Amino acid sequence: MWLLVASLLILRRGRVERAITWASLTIAIAMTLNIDAVYVELDRLFGGSNVVTLVADLALMTGVFLLGRGVMKAADQPPRPVRIALSRVTYGVAAVGAAGAFFLIDRDTTTTNFMLDFGAQPAAMVYSMTLFVYYAVVLAAMATVATRQARVSRGALVAPPILLVIGCGLGIALTIDVIVMDLAHFTGRTDLMAAAAMPYSMLYLLTFMFLCSGFASQPAARAFRARSRARTTRTLTRELAPIWHAASAVHPGISQRSDTAFDATDPEALLHRQVVEIRDAMIDTRVAFSITDADRQVLERAERHLVGDDSKSPQRTWVAA
Repeated sequence: MWLLVASLLILRRGRVERAITWASLTIAIAMTLNIDAVYVELDRLFGGSNVVTLVADLALMTGVFLLGRGVMKAADQPPRPVRIALSRVTYGVAAVGAAGAFFLIDRDTTTTNFMLDFGAQPAAMVYSMTLFVYYAVVLAAMATVATRQARVSRGALVAPPILLVIGCGLGIALTIDVIVMDLAHFTGRTDLMAAAAMPYSMLYLLTFMFLCSGFASQPAARAFRARSRARTTRTLTRELAPIWHAASAVHPGISQRSDTAFDATDPEALLHRQVVEIRDAMIDTRVAFSITDADRQVLERAERHLVGDDSKSPQRTWVAA
């Protein structure tokens, strides 16, 4: 998680919207608080009341909430159930409910096995189930948005939403596993609880691995796509240069005027100007200008590239906030 935070700070520097970065930071803090040595030392400062458990769990809940909000902001008109699941109201109700249940638990001594030691209490069961049901709701909403995004993405940009969908699916499986353990513990079914505990660690690890990979690869994939597009733009500009110069010789465009705001150092602007002025020369009946079939293919490739409709361009860009 801390590596994810570092990568997002580097790859997403300068962006105003930092919901995903803040979410990753919050979750990293929550996971750090759950390291036994850190937990015991901090809980000692709070009088051995296990209140650090609540702090860590609320931090994780907040991080999951921010992740969901960040993903939702990337969607075009997300469904109403998604908006409700990722709303502040849903988060607030879950957080208040979890905190209320926590303070009803008889927490007599510091423990690093909170649910194992206190899970037989009704309040502890409600506390744990409230947290994980909320996680499942948010993950299901995130999976819905990511699935829709995967369908309209191509190339390297397909990978991030697919990784998120897998991570969300594993997280929902983890939630079901925890709820089974909670119910088994409360009802005294220790055999069922032991069986359900077996996949817990692996599901926990895989959930965070795939979610982290999905969020970390998103800015990396966009950076890769941007560099690839820039290379293609420069290549097309070079290929069109002779045709453009020939067109400008018989039909001068605004790029030859010194009083225009045309920026020849911008590859996208230059390619756009080349395409426009070549087309202008081709359709102007006052001048005699034509191009070969090979040149026409280059021109059409450049036009498709500019509108993002070539074989290397996605229909939409995955831009999680």
